[in-house]
Amino acid sequence: MQLATEHGVMLRRDGLRRWVRHHPGGMAAALGLIAIYLGVFLGPIVYRVSPTATNPLAALLPPSSAHPLGTDPLGRDILARLLAGGQVSLIVGVLSMVVAIVIGVLVGAIAGYFRGTVEMVLMRIVDAALAIPALILIMVEVTTFGNSPPVIILVIGLVNWPAMARVAYGEVLSIRERLYVEAALALGCSQWRLLRRHIVPQLTPSIVSMATLTVAWSILLESALSFLGLGIQPPLASWGGMLQDAQSYVFIDPTLAVFPGIMIFLTVLCFNALGNSLKE
Repeated sequence: MQLATEHGVMLRRDGLRRWVRHHPGGMAAALGLIAIYLGVFLGPIVYRVSPTATNPLAALLPPSSAHPLGTDPLGRDILARLLAGGQVSLIVGVLSMVVAIVIGVLVGAIAGYFRGTVEMVLMRIVDAALAIPALILIMVEVTTFGNSPPVIILVIGLVNWPAMARVAYGEVLSIRERLYVEAALALGCSQWRLLRRHIVPQLTPSIVSMATLTVAWSILLESALSFLGLGIQPPLASWGGMLQDAQSYVFIDPTLAVFPGIMIFLTVLCFNALGNSLKE
């Protein structure tokens, strides 16, 4: 058992070294995401400026020592709002991804393993969910159930789960035909235990790859909703909300839209690059 564990550790280390050597773009994306997360979540510890404090007398100030990125039309510090908005956007993206993975893997794995009527019913539900335009579905759900952060997270996760279910379904269809699955059944392993302990863990590479891409999609969806005024509401800040606030002042002070736009662009780019490198 110890030899097997040591062998597994050596294989993982060798795989990590090969990934770093052959995918420098993915490594750069991973380092970029680490920098973004550290900056967003640790930055407010160093830069202790309230993101919600308003000062009409300090509206639309240019960058200065007091306000490194300037202020918005209400006199709020842009840097403080970028950090606070980043926390909201990144948390929404990650938690939405978790919702999508849990539901998608569960549905896809069950449909791919049990086949028959179960497969037909579950995969037709997936097809119906994929046929509905995502943004329209989100707008309907948000206007119906509200736009509190938990609702936004759940709604975006429910929009993304069908794609994850498709991936899990295809993987399980292949895995269930392998010899070790037949051997486990012959030894008396129950179907649910086989699915939980021996099949679903084999989906980890695909899940990790899809997870990074799903976070990027979730951040974009949250930003689009906030830009339309249906996402995270004030006084909470989000990058999409900052873009929505900046649209009336884009010709007066373009930097109001540039800074959150750059953060969204860099974050989504890093997640997509990381996801593509992991998939390869």
